[in-house]
Amino acid sequence: MPFTPPYPPYDPTDKIGFSYETVVKRWPIILTGIIDHLYSLNHDLSLRAQAPDVSSQTKNELKEQIEEAKAIIGKISALKYHMARDHQLERIPDDGEPHVEAYNSGLDDLAKQGKDTWFTAPWLFAECYLYRLLRSYFSTTKHWAQFDPFQKQKLDTFKQSGDACYQLATTLAELESEKAALAADPDKLKVLFGEMLQMCLWGNATDLSLLTHLSHADIQKLQSVGRDAQAARREFILRDDGDKAWEAIREGKGGEGRVDFVLDNAGFELFTDFVFADFLVTYTPYVNKVVFHPKMIPWFVSDVTPPDFAGTIPALLDPAFFPSPSSPSPGHLKEDSLVKMVKRWQSYLDTGVFALSVPPTRKLGEGDARADFWTAPWAYAEMRERAGTLWEGLRGSAVVVFKGCGILHPRRLTGDVRWPAHTPFEEAIGPLAGSFPILSLRTSKADVVVGVPKEVAEKLDASGEKWRVNGKYALISFTA
Repeated sequence: MPFTPPYPPYDPTDKIGFSYETVVKRWPIILTGIIDHLYSLNHDLSLRAQAPDVSSQTKNELKEQIEEAKAIIGKISALKYHMARDHQLERIPDDGEPHVEAYNSGLDDLAKQGKDTWFTAPWLFAECYLYRLLRSYFSTTKHWAQFDPFQKQKLDTFKQSGDACYQLATTLAELESEKAALAADPDKLKVLFGEMLQMCLWGNATDLSLLTHLSHADIQKLQSVGRDAQAARREFILRDDGDKAWEAIREGKGGEGRVDFVLDNAGFELFTDFVFADFLVTYTPYVNKVVFHPKMIPWFVSDVTPPDFAGTIPALLDPAFFPSPSSPSPGHLKEDSLVKMVKRWQSYLDTGVFALSVPPTRKLGEGDARADFWTAPWAYAEMRERAGTLWEGLRGSAVVVFKGCGILHPRRLTGDVRWPAHTPFEEAIGPLAGSFPILSLRTSKADVVVGVPKEVAEKLDASGEKWRVNGKYALISFTA
């Protein structure tokens, strides 16, 4: 280990912590959702196999697919059973995809410590392991190897975000007439950058691994992106390094004018990432290119995979994807603004102004040195040693934005250890500090919190509010 924090990691043995609630409640709900989805798909496949116009060969293939799904359902059901009873973590089969040895070696190390069960393993390792194990259930099949069990859920939630997407598109359209003036006025650009930063910060309200009970109205409320909503939320930002981030973007690095986004959630949050990136390259003179970094396997329910990324713009250009805006707009101005904005994004992708860090046609589970690290079990402090190609590539960026930062990114940035909340952000990220400029946009949805003034953290702790995990508070953390 290149960096050993002076505090222990979070684990589910602490019954008042969010890690315990995760193992007891969140994970079983997520697993049940996959099982239900597969049952539904199997029902549809069975009906199709019984259709009179289906060939014998196709029927046989459908039956194979059904049997494979039944086997996956059995494995996930057994997983739920073992999880609830704190049984030993099973080894990941060699499915030819990255990190099998890394996870299994981690299990061996935990076994030596007597911490290789669901309630004793470090939370960060166990949660990453869970999604890698789930991936192996699908990757070892013939018909389900490229299946994302969360894709439908991601799309269904995104479809509920129409009003917020139309509103943001209208806001950007209003900047068109001021484009030349803005480019000549850094002070105005700085103000707008702060607005965009907040929009992107709160865009991860829709985190599907957390929102297991919210209604359509609840989701719309969480995704409110108007100026009034942002002003009301500003008091809940416990650390705001936005000005430092802006100066880093203005100064650039190496003359490249590049910003990198380490993506978190698909759907509406990815939409806000595109909006933020659009603002940077269209309305400021400082950024020439934005690189987006996805996950290579279905990850933490809603994280962006290459297929998610590739499918976002076609979905937004489909007139039937969103319902009509709930508020009236003469001449369909909102729809027109959205289409114009999204077509601009497509042109940026075509010309390389926007780029995915891996080929957009990359299949799920394919190894790629530029992306594999994001689904590994290691803390980001180990990036240089574990993923040198990625680390070197990020060093050419003016700012690397770690998006979402509610569930996973802050935990991997800090090693998910019990840092005192007033620990400086730079200290908590260990050797990663100084590697490249880091901007962490994080709504607080996990126990680990750093960079909060000591008196503020003590006051919140004394209040009894679950401020570390309820998503009400946020941090904008930057270090060069």
